[in-house]
Amino acid sequence: MNGYAGKILRVNLTTRSVTIIPTSDYERWVGGHGMGSAIFFDLVKDKTIDGFDPANVVTMMTSPLAGTLVPAGTGRTEVQGIGVQSYPVGWFTRSNFGGRFSTMLKCAGWDGIVLEGRADEPVWLDVRDDDLKEGVHVRDCAPLSLWETDTWECQKRIWHFVAEGKPYGDWIDPGGREWGETTQRPAVVAIGPAGENRSRMACLIHDAANGSGQGGFGAVWGSKNLKAVSVIGTGSIHVHDPQALMKARLMHKNLYGFDLDDVRTKEWTSGMQAPPVPGVLWGPAVTDQTPGAELWQRPVEGHRPQACTGCHSGCRARYESGLGNEASCVDTLFYSDADSLEVQRKASDLLNRYGLNAYEMLGLVPYLRALHEMDVLGPGKKIDCPLDFNKPAYGSFEFVEALVKMVSCRNDGHEPQFVHDLREGAVRAAEKWGRLDEDLTTGLLPYPHWGLPVHYDPRAELEWGYGTILGDRDINEHDFNGLFWDPTLADWYGREPMAAAEEAVRIYTDKMVPYQGDLLMLDYSDENMYSEHMAKLVAWHRHYTRFWKQSCLFCDWRWPDFINLYAPEKRGCTGTLEPLFLKAVTGKDLSFAQGIELGRAIWNLDHAIWTLQGRHRDDVHFAEYVYSVPLADEWGPKYLLPGRENGQWDYFDYAGRHLDKKGFEEFKTRFYELEGWDPRTGYPTRRTLEQLCLDLDDVIVELKKHGKLGEDNDDRVI
Repeated sequence: MNGYAGKILRVNLTTRSVTIIPTSDYERWVGGHGMGSAIFFDLVKDKTIDGFDPANVVTMMTSPLAGTLVPAGTGRTEVQGIGVQSYPVGWFTRSNFGGRFSTMLKCAGWDGIVLEGRADEPVWLDVRDDDLKEGVHVRDCAPLSLWETDTWECQKRIWHFVAEGKPYGDWIDPGGREWGETTQRPAVVAIGPAGENRSRMACLIHDAANGSGQGGFGAVWGSKNLKAVSVIGTGSIHVHDPQALMKARLMHKNLYGFDLDDVRTKEWTSGMQAPPVPGVLWGPAVTDQTPGAELWQRPVEGHRPQACTGCHSGCRARYESGLGNEASCVDTLFYSDADSLEVQRKASDLLNRYGLNAYEMLGLVPYLRALHEMDVLGPGKKIDCPLDFNKPAYGSFEFVEALVKMVSCRNDGHEPQFVHDLREGAVRAAEKWGRLDEDLTTGLLPYPHWGLPVHYDPRAELEWGYGTILGDRDINEHDFNGLFWDPTLADWYGREPMAAAEEAVRIYTDKMVPYQGDLLMLDYSDENMYSEHMAKLVAWHRHYTRFWKQSCLFCDWRWPDFINLYAPEKRGCTGTLEPLFLKAVTGKDLSFAQGIELGRAIWNLDHAIWTLQGRHRDDVHFAEYVYSVPLADEWGPKYLLPGRENGQWDYFDYAGRHLDKKGFEEFKTRFYELEGWDPRTGYPTRRTLEQLCLDLDDVIVELKKHGKLGEDNDDRVI
């Protein structure tokens, strides 16, 4: 199987037994998310269970591209299962992380890992190549004293154990096959104290700062008594056509990649043209005396790029001081009120060591501070909180350390109720404090969908908000985010955007098969907010990302490539290079459009699982403030996006608006009809599921069994 190892490791933690699932059983789903959803559907008979139930199955899947030469497409791992973060339902959800884990897993002979059951004592999974008898062990944590360690210490102890204490650079014989040595240390994914204590904000951490944040999978692992998964492999990955793969990579480099000798932009960008290590070429130099400085600003100290396996870019950094290594974006922002950059970096490291979701913490800190300023939270107040939000305590390292420990650690059951509430996350804590309805109505608690913190606001970036509420989590997919950032940065810095609004919209929509050429898909104006054109944008986005981004596992920060200043006529490589890379590695001759169709099938499978979990159209709505409170100007002077006024395209400021409930209900109807779902219930229909490019007959049977199969148009009584 070109690009595949051929086997998926199935681990039952209850019985501590390991078995093999042939990858060929699920190859039609290609990889990553598609395979994970299909395996979950087959193994979890009752889809309504809670994420903490031992019957919950968690998958960790690679793609056939993992470990190859595909730029920004070889280093990610997709994690799926029933989560515990979203509210009021813990949806079947996804997360993923970068680094070297997926490559090492493939080199060990596995395309993925399936975790089920619950161990009777804390354990870790030790995978050394692919011999089930000699190379795969469910080990107790006690001999290495792994339980109650932070994620970094846990990984170091496992590295030392597997390497038998040998120094770095020495050859290691992992013992998982008769032959094979490596100089690599194992790739380890671990939970910290937050996961052990089942904080719903807990995540998985690999290496220093590669986090699988969304979904609360750290807490799910904690409930399974699983501390870590360690993988080391001495094998290799066979590709279909190495020459074609190298040719495609060189084509990518020469036509689309960043060129240090010909820098086209010095500003931050998440596209193919971005320089390695954000902040190297732009932004003010910062010092330890710069409060609130982000780690993507240009530091004074020495640093070098750090990248996921095989990536051409290197978007993260390792610093001379060792503080904030590999951290980026929200990891570095959640304590932006720190007294110094040094404190901010230490706070970032603290999150990763304790295994906490940075975005949840980013939302939690200002919410608690707002309640303190309202005089309802503090020592002896209505919400009895021992933290001191007054200066000089607030802003210090001691403050953030105390907060992180509160939401991560237990103290023999003697913690105040406030600490127990915090571990449930901001929304569930607000519910316990009797504030949830009020704070979601006023927007004091800016958690617009499924109890999750706002990322890009649904009142402006419509495809982000709609995609999230119609799915399971904050999508965190930046595919169209450049249409906000580029004109907004241009406005900040007094330059012209990379492309005028109509030019940008044409470049984007020309690639969006099967809806290509419909420019109104990217019209963010008030008049177009609830249209069929906007429904097409959201549908295309769901289908593209479900296959190319989450099943093939192309990196979110580098793909898709729409506008590229190095490319001929600024037209990036998306639509051309994704299928070229997939064919070179696997031999699968899939067109870009066929990949979109596969994404549609995967999206329908996920939607069927949510339907079986109990989702109905009536459940799909935003928090109240999204419909009543105008969008504040949170990004600076303007919130710019493309739109049309009087038939003319431009970048317009969409701060100050909110959604309309009736309008959003009309949008849902248009979206459900476009997707072929029952618009009255939102349920998938037999006709739609039968017409998809993958066989979903078993999904039809289960939906019908539970009375969740939607009616086709001609089945309804008018």
